Amino acid sequence: MMKKLLLLSSLLLSLLPALAQTEPGNYRAALNKFMLYYNRNQADSIFLMFSPEVKKELPLEKNRQMLGQLQTQLGGIQKATFMSMSDNIATYKADFQKSSLAMKVSMNTAHQISGLLFDNLKPETQATTATNTNDPNTAETPLELKTLSGTIHGTLAMPKQVTGKVPVVLIIAAAGPTDRNGNKPKVNQTTNSYRLLAIELAKNGIASLRYDKRLVGETISSTREAQLRFDDYVDDAVALITQLHDDPRFSKVVILGHSEGSLVGMLSTAGQPVSAFISVEGESMTADKIITEQLKSQPDYITKGFKTITDSLRKGKTYDQVDPALYSIARVSVQPYLMTWMRFDPTKEIKKVKVPVLLVQGANDVQVSVADAEKLKKAKSDAKLVIIPGMNYVLKDAPLAAPANIATYNQPNLPIKTELVGAVVDFVKALK
Repeated sequence: MMKKLLLLSSLLLSLLPALAQTEPGNYRAALNKFMLYYNRNQADSIFLMFSPEVKKELPLEKNRQMLGQLQTQLGGIQKATFMSMSDNIATYKADFQKSSLAMKVSMNTAHQISGLLFDNLKPETQATTATNTNDPNTAETPLELKTLSGTIHGTLAMPKQVTGKVPVVLIIAAAGPTDRNGNKPKVNQTTNSYRLLAIELAKNGIASLRYDKRLVGETISSTREAQLRFDDYVDDAVALITQLHDDPRFSKVVILGHSEGSLVGMLSTAGQPVSAFISVEGESMTADKIITEQLKSQPDYITKGFKTITDSLRKGKTYDQVDPALYSIARVSVQPYLMTWMRFDPTKEIKKVKVPVLLVQGANDVQVSVADAEKLKKAKSDAKLVIIPGMNYVLKDAPLAAPANIATYNQPNLPIKTELVGAVVDFVKALK
């Protein structure tokens, strides 16, 4: 859970009388200094700001590790807004590059930080995740599929206004802890992109199934992190394809994979009863190259450390001397998954897809570029490529500037791009 991942110390708080709802000057001064050191990757300087009790609870090396995880997962702190003050605890809304968290700070009489906690924002300060659950065009029902490793949980969205068999789209989620709705609760990211897409498809007479991956959401699995392999995601998708194909309500099965889900979808078409494949914001590079590209802005010791790990993985061996700053993406327990993911080159795998292919790419995606889509198109010349102006990684209209673009990752009620819906609907309805 996010609270466990981002806990920087136990809150060593004094039982002092509640203060007024105003921000003390010493707290703001300390916070500004903390933000400066954090954004400069100066973990040692932050450590010096702590009280003796916190230093004991959170030794220097552990402090470096925790801050490294924060920076890797959420990026820099752009702004901290004072929210409340109670019992010597000041609560701020901390806006990181990739998300927003509640930041709780306490200080002792020596103006040292005696407690620091990053937590999810409370519901009243968070954008609502609710969408129109009573959409007149959509009937949503839970779906379960038991497999050898557990039970996959998903949501089937059916069009209400259509009779007879309808096509169904299997939506395969992006990388990381992305759930069936396109959200990442563990990193406080709420887009509802997949649910919004499902509703739009239903309005156009197309059913869809979206589901929680292994180790995500409600899906139950005996698989542990160290046992997870990229092929497991493919196996789960194939099992769902079989179930949808055997369901008499559906005329055809179409796979739609988003980002990492694009590669899962490509692999899932092999030998399966699939009518078409749709790649949305699909990467064209292998996993190690994707992550290397994402780490370009990090210090040299981080990029070199990751290269050492991937060099070892190419030889079939895990690497246990992982820098704490890389724990979130390359700790030993996730290296077997990374090793299996690295095996697949999307530009080679898409050539093997035997069904019609639609490639959709947002022009304002700051994570996956138009060049990726063009490389996939070059590899699969008969695929249809649609570039959507203004669309970003989470399928919404966004400016190209990174801060405002990333801000849409927490706007669940912002609609997805109509051009995306149109491209998918037209492609599915044109299938024979």
